[in-house]
Amino acid sequence: MLKAAITGIGMSELGRNTQRPCIDLLADAALEAMADAGLGRDDIDGITTYPGKHDGSPGMSPLGCTEVREALGLKTRWHSSSSEGPAQMSPVMIAAMAVSTGQARHVLCFRALTESSSQSAGRRASVPVGNGGRIDGWTQWLVPMGALSAATWAAQFARRRMHEFGATREQLGAQCVLQRANAQANPRAIFHGKPMSMDDYLGARMIADPLGMFDCDIPIDGACVVIVSASDAARHLRKPPITIAAMGAALTRRDSWDQRADLTQMASLDACEDMWSRTDLKPADVDIAALYDGFSVFVPMWLESFGFCKRGEGEAFIGDGHTALTGSLPTNTGGGQMSAGRLHGFGHLHEACTQLWGEGAGRQVADAQTAVVGMGGGPLAGSMLLQRA
Repeated sequence: MLKAAITGIGMSELGRNTQRPCIDLLADAALEAMADAGLGRDDIDGITTYPGKHDGSPGMSPLGCTEVREALGLKTRWHSSSSEGPAQMSPVMIAAMAVSTGQARHVLCFRALTESSSQSAGRRASVPVGNGGRIDGWTQWLVPMGALSAATWAAQFARRRMHEFGATREQLGAQCVLQRANAQANPRAIFHGKPMSMDDYLGARMIADPLGMFDCDIPIDGACVVIVSASDAARHLRKPPITIAAMGAALTRRDSWDQRADLTQMASLDACEDMWSRTDLKPADVDIAALYDGFSVFVPMWLESFGFCKRGEGEAFIGDGHTALTGSLPTNTGGGQMSAGRLHGFGHLHEACTQLWGEGAGRQVADAQTAVVGMGGGPLAGSMLLQRA
């Protein structure tokens, strides 16, 4: 059994083209997280990140553990960065295992990027051909077909689900519109103060049919920090610890965007099945969900993977209002990546903790005690079950 808990969270300002150094954003988030937990720099003895420093991808991951450790003046017993594994969830999972086995007591997990400031017409962090040079790996089979970005790859899932289950753009749009509404109660959200109607959604330009502009998450500059502590150390800190009750990272099906046996499902199915096998809790026990929304179609796929509805029913589950703040399963309560900004899943974890600590203000879900967090899309995924102690 894991003996790990989340004890503090922090987030920098989020913005478009801020031109702030990434280490500056990270420092803001780290200091906020340590203050949130009631910890000082001398207490932090571990550090981890996703995916580590990547110089070849502009703004996507400009910081590694070394720069952050030195900038914050940390003396660590343990450190790690991971570019493979259970998607963006990997550093938090690794931190949980590190504190459970005594490698560290308090681990600072971070995600920091300046993707918005770094991109231009010729340089894109998330497009394989953005920096020129040879295309290799699995992208060599997609780029020649014009599939230059994940929007194209995700569109395959959306179109297949429309063909097989009768899903509609209006159902996907319902999630986009409600997340934008949630963002109006989140002062940190990129689209705070910018509500959106269904007509706005349907009238936006198409990106990769059937996904339009508002089906896509928003590249930003920003940083988020989550502190994972050993359970016995967590009991003495400033706030009630949020227990990591279970997590899942299984990958039993093919690791591919386009060559999956079933294009209506993602790796999230394996991760969620694995997670539920490690706990006595059930989907009915969950109060809120924080689900990766790199593209709107990921949300219904995560809902099905976690078992909140049956295969093929995710879009209808959304369309019937279940994922709204007043629904049976409030989902992406802070606006998600489509309206709050893309922190590659860390924003979802931050929001889940905010809700479990009762700090959601105008978007707070009453008496939220248990949450699920799903990170990743397509061929990689990690899932986590959180409980307020």
